[in-house]
Amino acid sequence: MDIVRYGLIGYGKVAHLHAQAIKDSSTGTLVAVCGRNDARRDEFAEKWGIASRKDVADMVALDHIDAVIISTPHPQHHDHAIEAFAAGCHVLVEKPMALTETQCTDMILAAERAGKVLSVVSQRRWYPSTMRIREAIDSGKLGKPSIGFATILGWRDEAYYKSDPWRGTWENEGGGVCINQAPHQFDLLHWFMGPIARIYSEWGNVNHPYVEIEDTAVATIRFANGGMGSILVSNSQKPGIYAKVHVHGSSGASAGVQTDGGAMFIAGRSSVLEPPVNDLWTIEGEAALLPTFRQQDEAFFKTIDATTYFFSRQIDDVSKAITEGCKPMVTGEDGRETVRIIEGIYRSGRETRPIIYS
Repeated sequence: MDIVRYGLIGYGKVAHLHAQAIKDSSTGTLVAVCGRNDARRDEFAEKWGIASRKDVADMVALDHIDAVIISTPHPQHHDHAIEAFAAGCHVLVEKPMALTETQCTDMILAAERAGKVLSVVSQRRWYPSTMRIREAIDSGKLGKPSIGFATILGWRDEAYYKSDPWRGTWENEGGGVCINQAPHQFDLLHWFMGPIARIYSEWGNVNHPYVEIEDTAVATIRFANGGMGSILVSNSQKPGIYAKVHVHGSSGASAGVQTDGGAMFIAGRSSVLEPPVNDLWTIEGEAALLPTFRQQDEAFFKTIDATTYFFSRQIDDVSKAITEGCKPMVTGEDGRETVRIIEGIYRSGRETRPIIYS
């Protein structure tokens, strides 16, 4: 496989994780970074030994990059992706893909016109415990995925919201727990259950009076396959308990993953504290395997740096899509489906009605 030359748009906390992940990957090399703040951009470039450029067009012309990873604040994802496609780059964009379904569609169409790969950071799909569930669904062991649950009980303190000037406001962050912390679990929920047909929600701020965004949301979903789903996501539990996604099938069997445990991971401030593990497995003839799955996942966790390892796996997947002309595991359509859940939650809460999708 050819080595893909990557550039970064953005130089914040998450960009450092991507820089390390590219370094650890077997398929990519990081050659440049771009952004508006000269001092911060130059400091980042010096740390990683790469070029510092004003914009993506300069990275293409001067550094011959093939692809960019976008790690700027959420409201900027759409414009930066469109700019990258216009410059001739493939795009891997941080979650959430954008703020609205319409913006996501713009990005998908721009990728198609440019003939470029578009993927969205969803590295939890590469967890062994997550892949077991996907394989159980594909093999028919669960029957039709009929009931899905996504739960986050986490915590963000005032220092977190003050750590970057864009955090904590609708204008600069686009929302709270739904758009920032929950996209990974929303991605897994629709990966397991399929696209959504309608959603009803309530959301609010429980114990973060110093920010204007929501810290808690609940929602009920009807999926296009007829299945049902329930969402509870919150940043209001000190110090943070867990994040889980569970699927119950028409066969009566169930499977689940605890994607995050203990205090929630915060880029640049903490590491991944606990291994992602299957916490529910009642498939006929396999229920006794649950302790073995946990042992395997705990042992594997000790052999990797979980903060960046799964980023590297997704980068390898995107590199393969670029060099071999195949689809990435996480497509732009997948990213759009996650945004439909987020946008639907916000709209439903504001309009106090279900949001129905055709």
